[in-house]
Amino acid sequence: MKTTRLLIAFVLVALGFPAIADADPPPPLDWKNCARSTDDAEGTELDRAGARCAQLTVPLDHSRPNGRTITLALSRLPATDRAHRIGTLVLNSGGPGEPTLGMPLRTRAAMKDVAARYDLVGLDPRFVGRSTPLDCGWPIGLWLRSAGATRAGFDHQVAVQRNLAERCAQRHADVLPYANTRDTARDVDLVRRALGERRISFLGYSYGAYLGAVYTQLFPGRTDRVVLDSAGDPDAWGPRALQGTEEEGERALRGWAVWAAGRHRTYGLGATPARVLATIDGIVAAAADRPLRVGRHEVDDQAAPYLLSVGSGNDRPADRAAFAATVRTLNEAAHRRPAGPGPELDGLLTFVLTSAGSPLASPAVAITCGDRAAPRDAETYWDDVQRSRARHPLFGPLKNTIWPCAFWPGQPREGATHIGNSTSALIVSATGDPATTYQGSQALHRALTGSRLLTLRGVTAHGIYGEYGNPCVDATVNDYLATGVLPAADPSCGR
Repeated sequence: MKTTRLLIAFVLVALGFPAIADADPPPPLDWKNCARSTDDAEGTELDRAGARCAQLTVPLDHSRPNGRTITLALSRLPATDRAHRIGTLVLNSGGPGEPTLGMPLRTRAAMKDVAARYDLVGLDPRFVGRSTPLDCGWPIGLWLRSAGATRAGFDHQVAVQRNLAERCAQRHADVLPYANTRDTARDVDLVRRALGERRISFLGYSYGAYLGAVYTQLFPGRTDRVVLDSAGDPDAWGPRALQGTEEEGERALRGWAVWAAGRHRTYGLGATPARVLATIDGIVAAAADRPLRVGRHEVDDQAAPYLLSVGSGNDRPADRAAFAATVRTLNEAAHRRPAGPGPELDGLLTFVLTSAGSPLASPAVAITCGDRAAPRDAETYWDDVQRSRARHPLFGPLKNTIWPCAFWPGQPREGATHIGNSTSALIVSATGDPATTYQGSQALHRALTGSRLLTLRGVTAHGIYGEYGNPCVDATVNDYLATGVLPAADPSCGR
């Protein structure tokens, strides 16, 4: 261990990062109640569960540890079986940009009896949630839009994305270079030190799985048990990560169409899968002709494909029913009839179409753009949109179009992290994941040579352990968390 620590210190110094010995930890954390006010529902729930919260001060620029600082917000739900305590499990729910402070409550339920042996730590990453915020003040909450049906629509998106990048630069030019996964991983290691742990365990979903992989690469030997759920290809992460996921998205939509056709009497969307898909096409065509009025919102043909993509991404009956209700509402609007969204759809539209989503979307974009450079020429994106449109007319223009990263101020401070090590890890993936594909998880499995890949076969879902409700997956992960022993071979679970 001493040799490894010295080697790490040498590498950090060579990269311009001063060596910081674990013998000189940050000041002790000041643990307090989590609720900040009487109407803080999440904080109140954490307090009732016995959790405590704290803030950790970390460098904005890790190469200048005595320079400007930011704060990280943490929650800790302590182990109740102290006699058999395994250690600390640090959590990340993904995004990037998703707050994680309340995640220990959900994770404890998934872990069942094993949870009693861990301190569960929810960490809002830098610029996310209760940590030092980064909000670009965007008039829309989600930058992810389809290019639409025409060149004029794409040109409009170019102007929108340029404006979003400029707004972010005007507000946060001084901190944007430090919004990235590598600095977030360095923060995680400072959390480890502040907690007094020689090693930590880690559970991350989606982008959180990528963060966990980067942590293992930057800080070898500092993890115990690592679970990476719904992981993508680490070499594909960045502003163009959605390229190549068109077929998985459309396969998920076709699977939902089969389900909806069997319930035509309930939802009225078509008695056959082909007719259900024709209803979808009709919605998008109507939105291209004139934005759909859905309650207080307007949905055009650049926003509609995103709603269709995210809504069809999980094959649990409750999720399919909720998406069918969304499509029914959009279909009413497409026929220019009154279409009032339910609370769930109204909340999604509020996030996507208004400034209410800016506090979450801003750090997500900043981290993505800060990890890997994006092409700067708009024609590159238009060419990709046109090539993909021929085979994937609905999701091709969505997953190949331009993002604010094309206009981001400056280039990433560091190159993207190449993942390649022998860390022990359990990777969890569904064969029908439409967001971070199964092929992406296989790529991460190859990169982490000490890992095992737990496959959930025949399922469309993103986020499996403790979320999808598969007993086989949950039991396999919990056994690994309890024993620290990976399966002898890559395990597989069915529906």
